[in-house]
Formats: sequence, structure tokens, C-alpha cells
Amino acid sequence: MIYPFKDRYPKIADSAFIADFVTITGDVEIGEQSSVWFNTSIRGDVAPTRIGNKVNIQDNSVLHQSPNNPLILEDEVTIGHQVILHSCIIRKRALIGMGSIILDQAEIGEGAFIGAGSLVPQGKKIPPNTLAFGRPAKVIRELTDEDRKEIKRIYTEYAEKAQYYKSLQKK
Repeated sequence: MIYPFKDRYPKIADSAFIADFVTITGDVEIGEQSSVWFNTSIRGDVAPTRIGNKVNIQDNSVLHQSPNNPLILEDEVTIGHQVILHSCIIRKRALIGMGSIILDQAEIGEGAFIGAGSLVPQGKKIPPNTLAFGRPAKVIRELTDEDRKEIKRIYTEYAEKAQYYKSLQKK
């Protein structure tokens, strides 16, 4: 369901795929060829949420904010299943592993990979092109070329898969 919140309405690109049982409300913008998968909640009722192009937000994720702290996902970001994002910044081509939690004013650097089940605490900065893992998340190593290829494979396949599912909605 797509809901306004007071005078704020979600803006969703025509090429984006929004699966069934997704809730999007308020000051949310979703870019071209992005996808939001089943049972996800994106609330823009406290501060803005900005989601770039070719972003995939996988099943059962929750995106929200604190007052005056927007949530920003730049282009080609992957958000794994059951992720919680709260008033953080996720830079281009970053991947957030399944079950991770990223808290207020944390920043995930461009091309960074947050391992499954990690907790990135409030205000923590993860450098670009690194693998971070744990509770709290700590940088483990620099990403390899293979890691970067895998991140690209995932966001590319999700963009393609989203268009297939979107075509089914038109029938």
C-alpha cells in the first residue's frame, strides 16, 4: 500500500518495482529500476527517505528515520532480506547483508559490504570498498575484485528480476 502522510506523498519512478504487501508512506522517493520486495515497510513520516536508481530492498526489510535525520540510499545499493535501516546513509554500490541493522547517522562507504547479521552503531563510518562484519561491525579487510563483481551481479540481477515481476503485475 502507498499512503500519504499529511501533505507528503511517496514519489516512485515508473520503472520501479513494488512487490505485493509493501507499505510506503510519506516523504519517500524511489528511483529508476529500483525494487522493493515483499513485506517491506518504508516510512517517510518523520524525515525524508531517498532511494536512488537500481537499488534493491529485499523482503521483510524496515526503513525509517529519526526527526531531522533523513535516510539516504544512493544508486546500485543492495539491502538484504530482513535489514533494518534507520536514519543512515548508504553510499553507491554498497551491500548490506541479510539481517543487519544500520543505526542513526551511520554511513556505509561507497562499495562497502556489511556482512549478514551485523550491527552498525549510531554514527559509525564504514570506509569505502571494505568488508565489515559483527556486532558491533568492524572492518575485516579491503574488498577484492571478486567481491566487487559479486556486488554488481546481485544489483544487476535484482534490477532484471524486478522487471520480470513488474511485467506480471500488468496482466
